[in-house]
Amino acid sequence: MAAGETIVTDSGQVMIPADIRKQLGIESGDLLRWKAADDGTPSVEVVTQQYGAFDDFEPVSMGGTGTETHDVAGNENDPRPSEDA
Repeated sequence: MAAGETIVTDSGQVMIPADIRKQLGIESGDLLRWKAADDGTPSVEVVTQQYGAFDDFEPVSMGGTGTETHDVAGNENDPRPSEDA
């Protein structure tokens, strides 16, 4: 079991000891979800970061065969940007 001590800064920041980060697989971008039980016992859950901001979204059809491009300027099927956009 890894153990360590850290100091809470004036702004509430805490550094997680390297041994604990390694044991729990905590990496940059991961979310830590903090909770406090009614008796004051703290707990923390590691919510690992998915690769890509929209990885957990289901794809949505935009119509067509899927080979067309769609943009807000209406330049479907034309990979070149519009001159008057």
